[in-house]
Amino acid sequence: MLYQLLFPLRETLSVLNVFQYITFRSAGATVTALLLSLLLGPRLIDYLRRAQIGQSIREEGPQAHQVKAGTPTMGGLLILFAVMIPTLLWADLGNRFVWLTVGSTLAFGLIGFLDDYLKVQRKHNQGLTARGKLALQFVAGIAVGLLVLRIEGFEPALTFPFFKDLVVDVGIFYVVVASVVLVFTSNAVNLTDGLDGLAIGATLVAAASYAIFTYIAGNSIAARYLQVSYVPGAGEVAVFCSALVGASLGFLWFNAHPAEVFMGDVGSLSLGGAIGTVALVARQEIVLVIVGGLFVMEAVSVILQVASFKYRGKRIFRMAPLHHHFELAGWSEPKIIVRFWIMAIVFALMGLATLKLR
Repeated sequence: MLYQLLFPLRETLSVLNVFQYITFRSAGATVTALLLSLLLGPRLIDYLRRAQIGQSIREEGPQAHQVKAGTPTMGGLLILFAVMIPTLLWADLGNRFVWLTVGSTLAFGLIGFLDDYLKVQRKHNQGLTARGKLALQFVAGIAVGLLVLRIEGFEPALTFPFFKDLVVDVGIFYVVVASVVLVFTSNAVNLTDGLDGLAIGATLVAAASYAIFTYIAGNSIAARYLQVSYVPGAGEVAVFCSALVGASLGFLWFNAHPAEVFMGDVGSLSLGGAIGTVALVARQEIVLVIVGGLFVMEAVSVILQVASFKYRGKRIFRMAPLHHHFELAGWSEPKIIVRFWIMAIVFALMGLATLKLR
């Protein structure tokens, strides 16, 4: 909005020329999102507390978590608001990738909202059925896949880190790829959201990484130099990613241990949808396995645990997802969170390193 309003006036007021730079507008989006989060956070938490919108803790989880029962949840609404407003203010609203990313994030956020709403209504940690939630996620994922294929200049092909000449054109099957990426990422972030600040901290790191990836993908000179796919218009999504970084920092202020508010599924599913979508836009879907390595670890630990118990009758971990395993091993919650954040940063640096290892 600011770009459309102020940039055309650059010939009258030369200082407004800075609005042409994605880096400037990305910084503006980060600061705006952070300030909105810090300003509105206490008000939202107070409302959620008065409305008795509290977290229900699953009985089969670590017993230490029972003290968190009743903590305000659905704080993901704050994240969504703090991401959307700065994006609409600072991004070029004529860019279709921006609207695709915004729409995908809101779609997955809506699924999470329905799940949270049912949990609050039933005063139980069971919302949507597993099949129902998965079906809605796949519908959203397929819709995103179809829409991205309609954007001019986007090639439905997969690129691979470490292999600069390996490009697999999947054509219409890119819709399947997109839906799998989005469903897996949204559920992986959801599974990671089990300790105070863990998921939002890891999301912050991934969002910052993909701000770089999308900026490079949308810059023909940088893309050519680093030998990555050039996606005209993708750079504008860096503004969205930067807003997500600012919103994550702001939410972490309230979600840090001991948490004053939980993000709920409205937060975790929308964050996963957002990260998955920007990975598609940047044509860095495969690298997401590295950048989001922490999310992958958490999701895979659940898959392995379920498969092992079903076919062998034995558990691999004390409890899944993985962070619960270390809780039951005697690690304190803050120690697990910080160590997992460290791993998230290392994974992100490994992902960014693939830009030169081609």
